[in-house]
Amino acid sequence: MVKPGHHLAAIIPSKGSLFEVSERPTPTPGPDELLIHVKAVALNPIDYYRLYIGAFVEVYPATIGSDYAGIIVAKGSNVSSEDLQVGTRVLGISASYAAKGAPDYGAFQERVLVPATAVTPLPDAVSFNEASVLPLAVLTAWSGWYQLGLPRDAVFTPEDKRGLIIWGGASSVGSVVVQAAKLLGFVTYVTASEKHHAYLKELGATRLFDYKGADVVEQIVKAIKEDGVAVQYAYHAIGDLQGTLDVLQKVKGEGIATVAHAPVLAPDAPKADGIEVKFVIPPMEPSQTAEFIQFVFTVWLKEKLAKGEIVASPRLQIVEGGLSSLQKGLDEWKNGVSGTKLVVEF
Repeated sequence: MVKPGHHLAAIIPSKGSLFEVSERPTPTPGPDELLIHVKAVALNPIDYYRLYIGAFVEVYPATIGSDYAGIIVAKGSNVSSEDLQVGTRVLGISASYAAKGAPDYGAFQERVLVPATAVTPLPDAVSFNEASVLPLAVLTAWSGWYQLGLPRDAVFTPEDKRGLIIWGGASSVGSVVVQAAKLLGFVTYVTASEKHHAYLKELGATRLFDYKGADVVEQIVKAIKEDGVAVQYAYHAIGDLQGTLDVLQKVKGEGIATVAHAPVLAPDAPKADGIEVKFVIPPMEPSQTAEFIQFVFTVWLKEKLAKGEIVASPRLQIVEGGLSSLQKGLDEWKNGVSGTKLVVEF
């Protein structure tokens, strides 16, 4: 039995340590915070690196974890939104990065403090497990639109003939970008393993290509020219950047093309004349960051989930065992998963 006023958490006692599941005191939310009873978390690559090399962790003992879904059990005095009442089912992104591992703020525990501005109410039709795969991927997708310079209210019509290359559409971020790009009105040219093509078509991809094909660049270029579409943007979700650059060089015309690049850019990453590659991050000025995150979760995602215009993607895979299985799940991610996101339910 857990002591009153305590809950179980996957604690990292010190840098280089692995998870230890133990009790810790349950915190009280500050004025602008919510206390969430966590029901499911999704695993992300950054979680692996935070655990094993201490990336973005300065406070020990630490908790980590970003993607969660759960139930509001307490709220701060400034939280007045009617959408965020005790008992409301929600998804959101934790403040674990900003908190540098401070143990009240990592999602890998039964109770977590979160900023009320980074929370979205869940429609009844969306399960906790499904909801948990979305938060970081949605924020990363929108950070890409920001880096590409797209207005928040941008919507293209078929007559506009605007195209977008999405490299790595079956990844967590890529699958959300496919959905969001459809809502923006882009004609999309999406790469993924052939086994994922039917699923991505369901999510709204226009044209699909097997990235392993020796002539994949030529295939994409041919399709873009056949469609008569203007392509000056690409969202590179995963994989070798060279293919994205090669396509853009052949189709972009005389203007500058831009690539939103989700993975961290290596110092020796390929470059190309007339193409700007931007790492996918939100606005960095603190007040702008806060406003951006609030828009993504309390306006855009809230509306799209309620209308069913965004669905949980990619497909999820449950890692059995609750908090004790987080280690196993991160190791499983490192060993390779394709077209799925690993989820742990509590």
